[in-house]
Amino acid sequence: MSELTITAFVRVSGPPNSNFLVGYPGISATLPRIEGKVEIRPAGGVSAPVGISYVCIGLYRRESIHPHADKVLSNHLAAPRKDIRDLVGQEMRLFQCSPGKPYESVLAMDLPFVLFIPFARAGDDIVKVPPASLQLPSRVAETYYELVVSVQQGHAELKKYPFPVPLCRYDTLSTFGMYNRPESQERVSDHVVTLGTSLSRWSFGPGDPVEIFVRLTPNPDWMSKARKVSISRIVATIEEQITYNPEGDEPTTKVNKLIQKKEVVGQKLPDKGYMTTINLQFPAKELHDSDGFLMRGKPGFPLHAIAGFTTTATLYKIEYFVSVKAHLSSCKDIQVRQKIIISPFDHQTCMDEMEAIELAARDAYHINIENPMLPAVTIIRPNDPNALHCLGMTMVGNKRKLLIE
Repeated sequence: MSELTITAFVRVSGPPNSNFLVGYPGISATLPRIEGKVEIRPAGGVSAPVGISYVCIGLYRRESIHPHADKVLSNHLAAPRKDIRDLVGQEMRLFQCSPGKPYESVLAMDLPFVLFIPFARAGDDIVKVPPASLQLPSRVAETYYELVVSVQQGHAELKKYPFPVPLCRYDTLSTFGMYNRPESQERVSDHVVTLGTSLSRWSFGPGDPVEIFVRLTPNPDWMSKARKVSISRIVATIEEQITYNPEGDEPTTKVNKLIQKKEVVGQKLPDKGYMTTINLQFPAKELHDSDGFLMRGKPGFPLHAIAGFTTTATLYKIEYFVSVKAHLSSCKDIQVRQKIIISPFDHQTCMDEMEAIELAARDAYHINIENPMLPAVTIIRPNDPNALHCLGMTMVGNKRKLLIE
């Protein structure tokens, strides 16, 4: 039987007791990367050699949007799903047979690899950090990553073997100092009343409390008009804004109201102003089933207690806002819309990750990107001593038998 008639069995394995993904994407100090090895064995014939000419690996991102997938359109056809597929970083060549030979006969190959995920250093605006894996309900927007191993067997058609890789981003953790400073905004109505909102921090995760400080103040130069103003109610809303084709010719924006709270006031605006604090809780989805078991996640997508989070991809962009509207009489209503960051992780999870991020940064300090010092390649050829041992076989007389240690 020819080596080329035996199809290669290909799989990718990560480091021992670890995931493919090493480091924290979005945090450059941890040198985020994918480590592992490509394992090639005979798919049939148990111990028949395989002819391998060329092996390479690359990380690919697939993005798709379908803005109308969550609607029932009876009168006309919905716009088709739009998608793109990009190589992230560079492909890595793992093996090429000697010049002049069509292929190399092997019984087993273990080819270590490391693929660095692009990251932006301070002041670097050229490098685009890949967005996190995400699948919104009804697949209106999706980002999916896969490791693709390309294997050439002689003159046969190049075969590609995809393996899904969930990718998270860690640069929006609510424990980072830049998100833990107060943020305020103000709007004025008819030069008579000013609505101001303030947040003590502006990064949140699933289930995190969102405390909004609200203040309505009269204009001291227009007190005669301001005394006629009554406050009917104050409505606070957390909004999710999805922009499809943000850099395209016709961007489309869709706003979803995630949670809303109304506070009925029903009083005149005091001379010293009116202050209140509105507390919301960012919505979280239940990850356990009715029996209390953790539900199985989809391959290629991390299991988060949240449907969407702040992210910017090529085909879509997701942003979040805290909107506060004051309903007034004898004066126009005022609305303030303040941008917030939504992380896939709640505040406690963010705190728990901080020590691990520091350790990952220390480990990455000693790594040379140009020469990451990979383990040696392992190639077992049919004529090597004890070659069949790697497949769990051995020769007893003239017969192949299972190897029993």
